[in-house]
Amino acid sequence: MFFKHLAATLVSLATLRVVSGTPYPRATCAGGQQVANAACCAWFPVLEDIVPNLFDNECGDDAHGALRLSFHDAIGFSPSLGGGGADGSVIVFQDTELQFPANAGLDDPIGDEAPFIAKHNVTPGDFIQFAAAVSLTLCPGAPRVGFMMGRPMPTEPSPAPDGLVPEPFDSVQKILARMHDAAGFSPTDVVALLASHSVAGADTIDPTIPGTPFDSTPSVFDTQVFIEVQLRGTLFPGSEPGQGEVQSAVHGEMRLQSDHLMARDPETNCAWQSFAGNLPAVQSAFTSAFNRMSVIGHNPADLIDCSDVIPGALPLPRNAGPHLPAGQTQSDIEQACATKAFPTFTAQPGPATTVPAIPQA
Repeated sequence: MFFKHLAATLVSLATLRVVSGTPYPRATCAGGQQVANAACCAWFPVLEDIVPNLFDNECGDDAHGALRLSFHDAIGFSPSLGGGGADGSVIVFQDTELQFPANAGLDDPIGDEAPFIAKHNVTPGDFIQFAAAVSLTLCPGAPRVGFMMGRPMPTEPSPAPDGLVPEPFDSVQKILARMHDAAGFSPTDVVALLASHSVAGADTIDPTIPGTPFDSTPSVFDTQVFIEVQLRGTLFPGSEPGQGEVQSAVHGEMRLQSDHLMARDPETNCAWQSFAGNLPAVQSAFTSAFNRMSVIGHNPADLIDCSDVIPGALPLPRNAGPHLPAGQTQSDIEQACATKAFPTFTAQPGPATTVPAIPQA
């Protein structure tokens, strides 16, 4: 396989380091861009390639897949159980890691990203996190997250052991323990990372309905997932529920059991509620948690900060404020936080909302 031989021959951009702790002077790249570190200039051609040719200039299925891949690669780390974290092992050792049930469906984004990794001669660990950071810039409302370069090729025995990626049917306690073990994430950090479900959908939980979104606005990064998961569930989007799925409140929308429980568990429900309608809080908390996640398994001091390559994020459209889906009322909210009432939102007008599937790449 290409990636198994790449480790021996790659002269990667990611092997460049700050020498003796002294950063490169501020540099002007060939395209005129200004960066703090000259090594980062090499990422602009990657950026200019993947926005149109990997992501089709949109917050669609490929962008969603890149974000999911970044999490599954990074969280495969435990101080006691092993794994390399955000090292690209999910690609390099895909023959092993794609057999893990939690990684079902990742063969699609891996197959999409592999040609770009080879074309631009970068390490899989760097590319996975770069692609995820860039994907967010195509989703209106998303924050601008950072990007660090310099992850080396993973080597044997780097494949992460099975069981490190949380499953949608896991208990809240199991998920929180796993996330704390991986990188010291707090319950609020975990809830913040779930904001990624605002621009996501399920392909494999119910394979008869691929691209089923987790909220009613999967092409924008907003707080609807925190509102809609708190609504009383009444239906399934498919004919039979999949493992890890519970009833949702909106036609065409899938609700993960883990999201449902996070919104109602005493350890996380107030954090969940605090993000409903509060996009600045979500953006801030998500950025902090995502940036920490992207360097799991690495010493940040050994990496180069190339965040200045990541474009600015797009703002939400003016008409994209928080709301209840049409057909829902405030009484459909299942209050869980014991210390504060759930915020009040107005329902969209018209017949009950039906969410279309995310077009598949």
